[in-house]
Amino acid sequence: MVKSRHEVVSTENSPYAKLVGVSIANVEMYGFLGNYLRKAATSTLPRIYELLEETSRLDNFRIAAGKKEGTFYGHRFNDTDVYKWIEAVSYLLCSQEEKKLEESVELAIEEIKAAQDEDGYLDTYYPPEKRNERWTDLAWSHEMYCAGHLFQAAVAHKRVTGKENLFEVACRFADHIVDNFGPEKRPELDGHPEIEMALVELYRETRDKKYLELAEYFVLARGKGYASDTKKYGGITPEYFVDHKPFIELESPVGHAVRMLYLCCGATDVYLETGNEDIKKALERIWKSLVSKKMYITGGAGSRHEGESFGADYELPNKRAYAETCAAIANFMWNYRMLLATADARYVDVMEQTLYNGLLSGISLDGVHYFYDNPLESDGSHRRREWFECACCPPNIARLITSLPGYLYSTSKDDTALWINLYEDSKVDWKTAHGNMVLNLKSNYPWDSTISIGVAESDVSVPASIFIRIPGWVRDFSVKINGDNVNDEPVKGYIELKKVWKAGDLVDIVFAMRPELVLCHPFSEENRGRAAVKRGPMVYCAEGVDNREFDVRTLVLNYDSEIKEQMEEIESLGRLVALSGKGLAQDLSDWGENLYISANGHISRRKPVEYKLIPYFAWANREASPMVVWMDFA
Repeated sequence: MVKSRHEVVSTENSPYAKLVGVSIANVEMYGFLGNYLRKAATSTLPRIYELLEETSRLDNFRIAAGKKEGTFYGHRFNDTDVYKWIEAVSYLLCSQEEKKLEESVELAIEEIKAAQDEDGYLDTYYPPEKRNERWTDLAWSHEMYCAGHLFQAAVAHKRVTGKENLFEVACRFADHIVDNFGPEKRPELDGHPEIEMALVELYRETRDKKYLELAEYFVLARGKGYASDTKKYGGITPEYFVDHKPFIELESPVGHAVRMLYLCCGATDVYLETGNEDIKKALERIWKSLVSKKMYITGGAGSRHEGESFGADYELPNKRAYAETCAAIANFMWNYRMLLATADARYVDVMEQTLYNGLLSGISLDGVHYFYDNPLESDGSHRRREWFECACCPPNIARLITSLPGYLYSTSKDDTALWINLYEDSKVDWKTAHGNMVLNLKSNYPWDSTISIGVAESDVSVPASIFIRIPGWVRDFSVKINGDNVNDEPVKGYIELKKVWKAGDLVDIVFAMRPELVLCHPFSEENRGRAAVKRGPMVYCAEGVDNREFDVRTLVLNYDSEIKEQMEEIESLGRLVALSGKGLAQDLSDWGENLYISANGHISRRKPVEYKLIPYFAWANREASPMVVWMDFA
């Protein structure tokens, strides 16, 4: 295996980028997030590969290549599950050696190569005998969506391993698309955005402008009806495809949540290369609308099961929340790109909020079961599954987890400054413009907000800047360098520490991390009169398995009562900070088996209870029981 420079999003040559990601190969993770990375290597990725075989996703390539008899199996976009798995393994190989997984990737690539048509086209739903059906149903076929995931996998595989076997396949297919689509060619767009960001990353790897130009066309041509088909399925509108108005005129996120957020990722990538101010202004408007009116406290996005879509402003139901895992991933990915464009920590705040809550809730603690949707309330019937017929979420969260080392740190484009984004216990080998510096970040984050950053090695003899992020949830904090207080205030969420750094230098950071009640905007009907509980970046929930003396759906928090915190080992959940306190719960005995009772002479009876809360990401990992995030309070 070749360890090479590999950023998740490569912006070192992007003229409008403020930051560049640190190569995955230069970061080691040891803490909370590192546990997910290790589980990916031992459980998540090996099991996904088995499922790709068991569910005929790899067989689809063999059938398309004529190696095996049969017909295509499953949803027409199933090729992407193979591509996302390859991308996930590639990121993992950048961090550690996994020979068996690496060999499995090479076998899968051989099957993919064999299925590619002579003109470069590659989609196993449309093998050679169905050539006349290709590109005839772009609103629904996901052909370019599949191609985008192939391009991303191929770029990751090439950057990490140095091999070009999959990359050559991707370039041939990309050239086929460039030859057929765009200005003065076929005007159609894919109904599901994804190819836009993939084409930009392909441009970054090849420096061939035709890929960037096509990506820009795909972003700006939306709103002309080229991406939507409202006749095939009743009730579908152009908004579902984000095709009802030009992107640069959008005011808020609409339609299918993953489509919308993937399009925002691609649009941000186009901005980073072209500096199109109309795109940037649209992105800022959409982001402001998302975080102020349409995003769950968990970072989840897309409230409606119908169309997997965004709802109206403040439409944030709890039990009926959709909040697809892929939408949380897309939200994380988009905010990272906005960070690269602005060096503004408010985007990392959303990344952190999404990652620790609505994103990691999508995968079980054993690493092999998944949520497709992530409600904020449950009667206990909502459980994770090992796989889905539409299995976009499992390999998607796998590739996000294995790419996590690439999100922790960023640098200036001239490599004279380092930004610390996420406080994972980790080590970073920073290749500065003036030498090498190795930093050890020691932390038990997100459970403990005491953080130390030590300079382990440095041959840099000129001043360099380290920007430390002060999360938006922090009320009080202290920063010291070698015991001396730093009294600077954050600018765009970061404090700059600039000096000639020497081995042995130590930065100590303490954030005040206390449980607090959080209220939702009163226009959100379901949450009116309710509160959620947060501690640091973590959202907490009450789960029935911890609260057997009452139904958690009737829990009333006491506004004035102390919420205690305790690090403890909980069976099946591991070691985490749980919260406890005193509140009230409804006495349900008056109802018996009745749905309704007379209010005449009845006074709603509540009993004192002691409750326990666990982090939301960890729910549904034990026996089935009710769960609630938003609770009444008095």
